[in-house]
Amino acid sequence: MIKNLIHIVFSIVAFLLAYSIAFLTEIEIVKNVILYAFIIQWVLFIPAYLLQTEKFYDLSGSFTYIFVACYVSYNYYLSNGINIGNIIIAGAIIIWAMRLGSFLFFRIRKAGEDRRFNEIKTSATRFFMTWTLQGMWVSICSACALTAISSSKGVEINSLLYMGLAIFLVGFLLEVIADNQKTKFRSDPKNKNNFISSGLWSVSRHPNYLGEIILWLGITIMSISSLSGWQLITLISPIFTYVLLVHISGVRILEASGKEKWGHLDSYNNYVKNTPTLIFK
Repeated sequence: MIKNLIHIVFSIVAFLLAYSIAFLTEIEIVKNVILYAFIIQWVLFIPAYLLQTEKFYDLSGSFTYIFVACYVSYNYYLSNGINIGNIIIAGAIIIWAMRLGSFLFFRIRKAGEDRRFNEIKTSATRFFMTWTLQGMWVSICSACALTAISSSKGVEINSLLYMGLAIFLVGFLLEVIADNQKTKFRSDPKNKNNFISSGLWSVSRHPNYLGEIILWLGITIMSISSLSGWQLITLISPIFTYVLLVHISGVRILEASGKEKWGHLDSYNNYVKNTPTLIFK
């Protein structure tokens, strides 16, 4: 009973945190689209819980990113016409979301399940909290881009846009290459039950997450010129991404799993000792 209450409280806090950021932008379209992002998660939670499946969870997150980017871009277009900066930043988010969503979906489909959800999906409140947290993830990460696109002038074409786009491309390519290297490594029967330490994984233990942090930094830089006042709070996007991936999900979970699987191996301990988690040791 207490655990269920905690899950509900966390869900409420996650929604209020994300919506508060949207509220501070003072842009009605942004407030609406953040609300829609959560509604999408809550609606999809129902069949996911009834069917006890997590197979379309990641795909749903990617769809939500695409939806919010298209929604604000289309609304800006209806009122102000075409804005090239808006197209660039929305396009970057859409391409990233399509790539990551399809990659995760087919990976889970091939594996048959996402073991992270084995216990989570049996609890209605905990599973609901997980879907709500996905809404928060989409909302906070994309808030700066959504606000910039919805601003009176849209995304400005200047040196910051070009610099941000270059940084985004570096992060995007880093994530794609890292994911492909790990997929190829795992597909080789000789590597069964082994850890990857080649390619990008020889210089970073989590290059895919490093790429994701970098690409959201790029999107933030592309957005900054169009923000003012309290809207600048949306610039927490890359910080939020870092905290989420390193200290809450991603890295923390994989490091614990790696230690459990290979902690008895000198080769793994040396790899951990000599290879930075992301980029700096």
